[in-house]
Amino acid sequence: MYINRLSEKMILQVAQSFPCIVIYGPRQVGKSTTVDYLFGDRYRKVTLDDLDDRNLALENPKLFLETYGWPLVIDEIQKVPNLLDEIKKKIDEQRLLWMKNGEKRELMYILTGSNRFELQQGISESLAGRCGVIEMASLSQAEKYKARGELFDPDISVLLERERNLEGAYRTRQEVFHDIFQGGMPDIVTGVSEREIYFRSYVSTYIEKDVRKLISAGSELQFRNFLSIVALRTSQELRYDTIANIVGIDVRTCKRWISILETSGLLFLLYPYMANLSNRIIKTPKLYFMDTGLCAYLCKWPDSEMLRNGVMSGAFFETYVVSELVKNFYVHNRDPKETLFYYRDIDQKEIDVLFIMRERLYPIEIKTSESTKNPTKNFSVLKKYNMEIQRGLIIDTCDRIRPVNEEAYTYPVSILGM
Repeated sequence: MYINRLSEKMILQVAQSFPCIVIYGPRQVGKSTTVDYLFGDRYRKVTLDDLDDRNLALENPKLFLETYGWPLVIDEIQKVPNLLDEIKKKIDEQRLLWMKNGEKRELMYILTGSNRFELQQGISESLAGRCGVIEMASLSQAEKYKARGELFDPDISVLLERERNLEGAYRTRQEVFHDIFQGGMPDIVTGVSEREIYFRSYVSTYIEKDVRKLISAGSELQFRNFLSIVALRTSQELRYDTIANIVGIDVRTCKRWISILETSGLLFLLYPYMANLSNRIIKTPKLYFMDTGLCAYLCKWPDSEMLRNGVMSGAFFETYVVSELVKNFYVHNRDPKETLFYYRDIDQKEIDVLFIMRERLYPIEIKTSESTKNPTKNFSVLKKYNMEIQRGLIIDTCDRIRPVNEEAYTYPVSILGM
C-alpha cells in the first residue's frame, strides 16, 4: 500500500525548475517508491545496486548515460559519484540545444541516494545550478494520519485557526507512544514487515552497504555498538569524548562516525542559538534520532508501554517532537538549521527549542507531563538577545491549545505538523 508523501508537491515543483533533481534520505524511507509513483510511467529506471550497471557506470560513465538515455531515474547514485561529471556534460549539451531551438527545458535526471557523505562535494562542484535537492525522512505523523501537513508556524493565532480545522486529530499519551515506538518506516507502518525483524535487517544492511567503506576495516561490530550508545543519548548534548570512551575509539573517529550518521539522515544535530556570543552559553549541539522506532530498537525497548513508563520516556518524547519539526521543514524544502535552535547556559537554564522566524523568537518547551509546574520559568533569559520575544509553546499530550500564562500556550503533540 502506497502512502502519499507530503513532499510529492515539492518534488514536482522542483522538477519544473531544474534539469536534474537529487532526492536524499536514509535507506527505505520511500525515496524510490515516491519517485516511481510520480514518474514511473514516463521515466526509465536503473539502480546502481546492480553490479553490472554499477561497473559500467564506473568504467565508462559516458557509455552508461548513452545506453540508458534520458529521462532517467538513477537510484543509489552515491555508489558512483564520478557519474556526476558526465551528467553535468549531458545537461550542458542539452541546455545549448534547448536554447538554440527555443525549446522548453525538461527534467532529464532524477537521482536518489541514501548517503550524502561522498556526494556533497560532487553535487556542489558538478551540478551546482543544475539540480534541485530535496531531503526525505521516514513518515511524519501528518503523513501517517493523512493530514495536510502545512508548514509549521509557531504564531499562536495561526495555530488556533488551524486547530479549528483538525477535528479528531487528538491522540492520547498511550497512542502517541505507540507511534514513537513504531517509528515512521513505511514498511512497518503499512504492516509489510514485522518491526523487530525489519530493524535487525535494516541495521545490518546500513552497515554493510553504506558504512563499511567509510570506517576502518574490521570495525563493523564496534560501529554497531556505537549506534546503540548514540541511541541511548538521543535528545542529550553531544559529548564526543564520553561516547568515544564507552565505545573504545578515539575522539576523531567518534566525530567522523557521528558525521556519517548525520549525513546518512539518521541523526539531526540541533545547535544552540549563538547571537550575541557569551562564554556562559553552552556551545555543544544536541543529537536526535530522526526515526524514533529505529532509536527504540537500538535501545532495546521491548514495547511502547515500557518505553512510555521508562526512564527514557522524556528523551523519546522530545526526540519525537524535534524530528517531527525537522520532517515538516523537509516536506516544504526548508533548512531546519536556519530556524531551529536550543538554549542552555552554565547555570543550567535551558529551553528545549528556539524557533527563529521573521526576526522573532518563539520559545518552545517539550514536556511529557501536562502538569509541569512553571514551564516558562526560563523564558526570561531570552531578553539578552534584544529580539522580539513571542508567546511560546509547551508541547505535551494535552487535547487542545490552552493558555498557560501570559507567556505561553500548551500545544498538543498530536497536531504538530498537521
